[in-house]
Amino acid sequence: MTKEIPPELSTFRARLLTRAMHVYFALRRGMTLGVRAACFDAKGRVFLVRHSYVPGWHMPGGGVERGETAMQALLKELREEGNLEVGAAPVLFHVYHNSRSAIRDHVLFYRCDGVTQTHPRLRDAEIVEAGFFALDALPEGTTPATRRRLAEVEGAAPPEDIW
Repeated sequence: MTKEIPPELSTFRARLLTRAMHVYFALRRGMTLGVRAACFDAKGRVFLVRHSYVPGWHMPGGGVERGETAMQALLKELREEGNLEVGAAPVLFHVYHNSRSAIRDHVLFYRCDGVTQTHPRLRDAEIVEAGFFALDALPEGTTPATRRRLAEVEGAAPPEDIW
């Protein structure tokens, strides 16, 4: 059985950077753990980001560092990637095994409602673009994994266990 390469890892640079990060984290940690969130504003739009180092539009998130709780990591990533503040407490939706990136990688996926943006997210070395989008008008290049997670969180599909 051939392992399908997700579009967000289709470039050599993205694969190399992803592999390097996972090797680094594997040496620092026994298992890598990440957080990601579907962040909805009062209009029901979801917040997405486009990174400089990997193609496609994604929901905000990142790795949980040593000494950091998953909630601390989530709130930090939402601030860093989108200048976002949550209205209601984030709700853990599902835990996924991200076997396409690394065999020891897991993602805690949250739903955040009532999200506001303190000020627009300007382009920098990590985030190229960011914004809120209607679910029926997602930007071109939204990754298949992002689309699957949004369908799951909206109840249009049952949650899978693999990211």
